[in-house]
Amino acid sequence: MASPASVARHPIHPMLIPFPVGLFVFSLACDVAARLGAPPAFGDMAYWAMVGGVVGALVAAVPGFIDFLSIRDPKAQRTGLIHMGLNLTIVVLYLVNLYLRTGMPPVVPPAPFILSIVAVGLLVVSGWFGWALVYEHGVGISGETEIAIAARRRKDHAA
Repeated sequence: MASPASVARHPIHPMLIPFPVGLFVFSLACDVAARLGAPPAFGDMAYWAMVGGVVGALVAAVPGFIDFLSIRDPKAQRTGLIHMGLNLTIVVLYLVNLYLRTGMPPVVPPAPFILSIVAVGLLVVSGWFGWALVYEHGVGISGETEIAIAARRRKDHAA
């Protein structure tokens, strides 16, 4: 199923997701570095990486939601709903995290740090569901790739 949110037949959502994913992971890496004694600027970098990650996630959510609305297969819809729910949960966790960090010293207390660890863990799970949407359900792809995925599904079900 080709993506309705695309540019020149290239789906937009997968083009945008590396930015928030990278920024969220980078923010956790900065937190770890700050906790291990890196300069205070690492705490600030973690904060601003989270801000960029939240903005990037919300921007990526728009074409992702457009793609979700075009899914007709009930199994793919369920997978998409889980993927979307996890991503919204991650954004909320980072918004809470940012709120807790506002006005804090660069090396944050355990609660926001734990929120970051949990959010990045959920990001991995959400990525798995996003992978399933593309590679198991064919969301956002078309042409020969879609035919190849359908053939693989038939082969997997026959085994």
